[in-house]
Amino acid sequence: MHADDQVGEGVSADLAVLLRSADDSRPVMIVSSVCGGCGGRVFLVLFDDVEGGAERMCVGCGVHAFIADSEEFWEDADPGEAGCPCGSREFEVAVAFSLADDGLVRWVTVGLRCRRDGAVGVYAEWKIDYGPTDHLLTMV
Repeated sequence: MHADDQVGEGVSADLAVLLRSADDSRPVMIVSSVCGGCGGRVFLVLFDDVEGGAERMCVGCGVHAFIADSEEFWEDADPGEAGCPCGSREFEVAVAFSLADDGLVRWVTVGLRCRRDGAVGVYAEWKIDYGPTDHLLTMV
């Protein structure tokens, strides 16, 4: 982990380590996804691993939400559904925001942890090339 990394409440240790190792040497802020509708933490996830972007749907209440700025590019996306090799489609979701020296988000990395067997993986990542970016940190 980088000395300036920040890991939010509810992020499993193995998912935090994976997201940190998937990123460059910049500090990261790692945030757990929590449903705004019911507070749930288990999701079905659509992702575009070519262009980047992800959308999650809460297993508990069915509320959909885009991660970071995914909605802006979703119309052109070709999303697939996340699935674990064990066959499960239900995941905990955490997002790593790679921060530049000026504090702006430069990369978004979406990691998933399977609820059935605990397997972790990076499913999508994309570059952010605009500012300001503070709003992205709450769109998990």
